[in-house]
Amino acid sequence: MPPTPTDTPRVRLTGLRKVYDAGTHPVTALDGVDLTVAAGEIHGVVGHSGAGKSTLIRCLTLLERPTSGTVEVDGVELTGLPERRLRSARRRIGMVFQHVNLLDSRTIAGNVEYPLQIAGVGRRERRERARELLDLVGLGDRLDAHPAQLSGGQRQRVGIARALAARPAVLLCDEPTSALDGATTRQILALIRDLRDRLSIAVLVITHEMSVVREVCDTVTLLDAGRVAEHGAVAEVAGRTGSRLARDLVPVPDLPVGSERSLLDVAYTTDRTPTDQVLRVLADLGPDAQVAAGTIETIAGRQVGRLQLDVPAARTDAVRARLAEIGLLGDPAGAPADTGPTAVPTDDAEVTR
Repeated sequence: MPPTPTDTPRVRLTGLRKVYDAGTHPVTALDGVDLTVAAGEIHGVVGHSGAGKSTLIRCLTLLERPTSGTVEVDGVELTGLPERRLRSARRRIGMVFQHVNLLDSRTIAGNVEYPLQIAGVGRRERRERARELLDLVGLGDRLDAHPAQLSGGQRQRVGIARALAARPAVLLCDEPTSALDGATTRQILALIRDLRDRLSIAVLVITHEMSVVREVCDTVTLLDAGRVAEHGAVAEVAGRTGSRLARDLVPVPDLPVGSERSLLDVAYTTDRTPTDQVLRVLADLGPDAQVAAGTIETIAGRQVGRLQLDVPAARTDAVRARLAEIGLLGDPAGAPADTGPTAVPTDDAEVTR
C-alpha cells in the first residue's frame, strides 16, 4: 500500500513570481504560484508550451532566483539562503531528466557515485550506496556496464538511482518518460511509484503526457500563463464537469453538431452519482438529451464517467438545470467554469518561458 501523504510538506511554493526583463515589455513567466507536495505524494504539473513549467523547475531548484515569493524544500527556505549554503540544500532535491545525460566514460556505478564524489563522500561509502541503489532499480548485476551497453529504459533507471544518491527528500522528474516507448514508460512509472512507497519521498513530475498523470500521480496542477488554473486530487479533478484537465484525463470526442443543437459536457464519479442514476435522468429527458459519446474509466481507484450530450439549442438551459439538480452540472468548489473543449496540448517543445 502507498504511504499516506503527511501534513508536513516536502515542497512548498508560496506566491512564486518570476518576471523576465525584456526591455519595455517584461515577461511574467510565473504569476503567484502556490504549490504544496507532501511526503508520500506524487504530484503532476501539466500545461502547454509556455505555461511556465520550465521556469517552475528552475525557480524550485534556485537555478534562477524568483522575482518574489518563497521556495521551501524539506523545511528549509531556499530563497533565503546564500549561495554557499544553497549548494548543500539543493542535495535535498534529486533530479531525473528527460535525456539522462549519463557520463559515457564512467560505469553505471560510477555515474551513480558521481554526485556523492562531488559532495566529498568517501570511496567505499560511495560504492556501497551505488550498489544499494542499483539493486533498488533492478540493475544490481550491471554495476560495471557502461551507458552505451544499456537500453533507454535501463539508462533512465540509472538516472533515477543517481538522483537518489544523496538521499533527497524530493524527487523532481522533468518529462521522465517522453523519450521512451509505451511498455518502458509503464515500467519506469511503476518504479517511481515503488520508490515513493519504499522511501516515502515527495515526487514532483513535470509532464505533457496525461497518461503519466493517470498512471502515477495522486494530485495534479494545471499551469496556464504562469498561473495555477486548476489543481486537486486526480480522481476528483477527473470528475469535474467543465474541467480542462478532466477532458484530457478522461477524453471523449467532441462531435460536430448543427446550428440548432449543442453539446453539453458532463463528468461524474460513480461513487457519488451511480451511472444508472445518470442514465435514468437522461431517459427522463427524452429527446432533449441524447448521449453522443461517453466513456467510463478507473482513475486512482475511482470510476469516472464523462458524457457528451447532444441537446436542442433551445432546450440547453432547461437540460442544464435538470442535470444540476443531481450534481452533474455546477462544478465543485475551486473548479473552473466550463469554457469549452480546451485541451492541454501534447507537444513537448517548451521553448518559451
